[in-house]
Amino acid sequence: MKLNEMGPIITPDELKQIHRVVESQLAKATWLMVCGSLPPGVDPHFYRDIVRLAQSRGVKTLVDADGDALQYAMEAKPTVITPNQAETERLLHIAMLTRGQFLEAARRMKAMGPEAVVLSLGGRGAIGVTESEAIEVLPPRVDALCPIGAGDALSAAFVWAMEKKKSFADALRWGVATGTASATLPGLAFASFQDARAMYKRVEVRPIQLG
Repeated sequence: MKLNEMGPIITPDELKQIHRVVESQLAKATWLMVCGSLPPGVDPHFYRDIVRLAQSRGVKTLVDADGDALQYAMEAKPTVITPNQAETERLLHIAMLTRGQFLEAARRMKAMGPEAVVLSLGGRGAIGVTESEAIEVLPPRVDALCPIGAGDALSAAFVWAMEKKKSFADALRWGVATGTASATLPGLAFASFQDARAMYKRVEVRPIQLG
């Protein structure tokens, strides 16, 4: 059973306060991660506006969202989006089963505005697409005890690696490694750096020929 509880209602004044807090932190930031579903009543354009605010300050952006919030956020051309399979299927109104369908979906999303797309596929790893390359990142087979939060771990590790000036492919390798390592732990535990580094050595990166 999967239970996703709705968030609390956010008042207009609270939303303005959130906006001010984000804006106040951008001066010392290099990346802004905009993740999760929007609480009830929040305008679906909110993430798009936050992304544009960050861009105006020269801050790179990662968006991990669903539905209208994701679709509108892409209008702002974020640095990268990291939807999972279900979120992608809802966005594009398709069903995906094959590697070719995953790649085509990632390329379609790339054409919708973001600079790069990371399609997170759980135990199947991820597909990454930029303007100049497409890659498939494959984790080893593991016993997943609790995949909750694995996608968040992937996004966080990806941004960390990009901040360390890693290549897109290597950053995604770190992301998949960290998400996979987190999924092997019980409950809501997060992988340590040592866990992620050990898994990183077992993750495979395969270039995909762009045609």
